[in-house]
Amino acid sequence: MLYLLSIVIGYLFGCAHGSQLVGKLKKVDIKKSGVKNSGASNTTILLGWKYGAVVAFIDILKASLSVVLLSYIVNLYDLTADITILLVYMNVFFVIIGHNYPITMSFKGGKGTASLVGALLVLDWKIAVISIGALLLFTFITDYLIIGVLLMYLSFVVTTFYYFWIAPGFIAFILFVISIVSHKENYKRILVKEETKLSSLFGKKP
Repeated sequence: MLYLLSIVIGYLFGCAHGSQLVGKLKKVDIKKSGVKNSGASNTTILLGWKYGAVVAFIDILKASLSVVLLSYIVNLYDLTADITILLVYMNVFFVIIGHNYPITMSFKGGKGTASLVGALLVLDWKIAVISIGALLLFTFITDYLIIGVLLMYLSFVVTTFYYFWIAPGFIAFILFVISIVSHKENYKRILVKEETKLSSLFGKKP
């Protein structure tokens, strides 16, 4: 029952898309415009960093709330630490699945970056510091958000295996693979020098 609850809560929270809300407000189909991704980065490209920040905030918050809610429910039961962390990681997994493949958007959503950040913020402070630190550091060094995202996921996998071992580590690895597949067009654009640099987004107006 708790495993099913973890999945349902995660997926439903994941389906709440910031870009869908902002897109309706601004009468723009964010998924079909710009680089055709319904996430904060494409919202920033299309509408400016303020709207991108709103989308990022919503997508971060929904993941944090999902993990907090699931953790609260799980803590009502007398479970082992291993089962508890597995349930939480399952919840994180399905938040990102819900974000990437939301039923509210015909299963065509975003790429899950902001949602992973939101989950990390309430998952484990050590993993959060290392993974989000890698995101910020390598994004700043390279000026490409996608490089920071790649290192964030890689750090997430390594630290999860280190602190929580096999099952949660496998879930983190699957999310890493999903991220690589989801961002393949970004990697292609980097190779031909067409990927949008982070520095070019600031000051952009709708």
